[in-house]
Order: sequence, then structure tokens, then C-alpha cells
Amino acid sequence: MECHVEKNKSQCTCTYEPCSRKGKCCECIAYHRKQNQLPGCFFPPDVERTYDRSIARFIQCYRG
Repeated sequence: MECHVEKNKSQCTCTYEPCSRKGKCCECIAYHRKQNQLPGCFFPPDVERTYDRSIARFIQCYRG
């Protein structure tokens, strides 16, 4: 499978600037999964900026 890093970067909402996984979605998901988290792009912008990427926070954001 070919990765479109530049295209992915243009759509990436992660604000963590020194991140080496920007645009490499499969690496990002694998990293956050190991940390028991979700990637920043799963969260609304105001929550993403807090860097609380926990599953509990994700549920809290989208609980209806």
C-alpha cells in the first residue's frame, strides 16, 4: 500500500509539531494504540490542543 504523506499532512489536525508521524497515519494509529490512546485527528480542535488523547476523553466528547 502506498502512503501519501504530503496529502495526509495537509489534512492532519494534530497540533503536536515535533511529531515524526505527521502524515504517516498507520504509524500514528499504531503509536497511539500502544499508548491506549486515539490520534489527535479523532478529537474536536479544542480538545486536541489539550493533548488528552485518552479513550475516556474521546467518549466524553461524543457522548450524546
